[in-house]
Amino acid sequence: MSQINTMEDFAKACGVSRPTVSKYFHDASSVRPKTRAKIEEALERYDYSPNIYAINQNRKLTKTIGIVVPHLADPFFAEMARVIEAKLLDAGMSPAMYSAYGDPRKEVEILDGLRAMKPAGVLMAPLGEISDRRALEKFAKAVPTIVFDSRIEGFGEAFIGSDNGSFISQTVDYLVRVAAPPLFFDMATPANPNAIARRDHYVRLMDKLGVEPQIFSVSGRGWKFEEVGFRGALDLLSQGVPDRPVLCSNDRLAMGFLAAAYEKGVRVGRLPTDDLQLASNDDHPLSRYTCPPLTTAAHDYDAVAGLSVRMLLERIEQGSPLRQYKATFFQPRLALRDSA
Repeated sequence: MSQINTMEDFAKACGVSRPTVSKYFHDASSVRPKTRAKIEEALERYDYSPNIYAINQNRKLTKTIGIVVPHLADPFFAEMARVIEAKLLDAGMSPAMYSAYGDPRKEVEILDGLRAMKPAGVLMAPLGEISDRRALEKFAKAVPTIVFDSRIEGFGEAFIGSDNGSFISQTVDYLVRVAAPPLFFDMATPANPNAIARRDHYVRLMDKLGVEPQIFSVSGRGWKFEEVGFRGALDLLSQGVPDRPVLCSNDRLAMGFLAAAYEKGVRVGRLPTDDLQLASNDDHPLSRYTCPPLTTAAHDYDAVAGLSVRMLLERIEQGSPLRQYKATFFQPRLALRDSA
């Protein structure tokens, strides 16, 4: 009989996920019969006994996991939260969803309320530059917190997100191959650190190509990206159609740009008869349904959500802070559509 020492090793031996094994030891009836049979067969085959003390300690916690995002009305965060919620439910946890709706005071109120609830842990995408960092750091000292999408130095025990440099590298490389180095279209006051990282990487890539960076930054704050993009594109197109492709910092700005192009009678697309090529970043859930559909760099929603949930559940089971802060960045995928 083989000796197995950890729940993770036992889960591999069973051929099921570690959260499912943990769920079984919390409440065997909550696991599907076929999965339960597989675990119980492995228990007979391997010399493994779970740490009953640790499990009982965890039972004293609520099974509530807070999910906090900047704006649930933003389909990107709605989709990310949906995937995280599904994975938490599969693990036998009770997700509680919250949105700060772009308001840093609301973000702090949510964290204060969560702390009073004594959740098992929290998965959070902070607002970013406008967040109250001191309040966030204080919260993370009291509640196990894993951060996703929007990274703030010194906040949370781990970060899981997408590689912003790769977003820009992939879209710029494509546009250079098929047309020319693009003009970068963004907000003058970005809503989160991702936007700043994308702008900075664009500048570095242009320097590397020996091309003068061209940035058209639109004034505006908050989360009304389509409105900002529409207004900014009207201003830009009033000066004439750019002689190079346009790369938007995110898909929601690009959607506003498309509306402005339509109003100005500017044809966007990759055909010889079109006036302008347009690309963006994120693969917003609606980006394939714009007219024309957006060429964009796509987040790996499932990978970011999956690792965020796994790391938090491991942190909860461990019962102590992670030994070392770790940041994980997933590569995006270029989605070629008709806008460029």
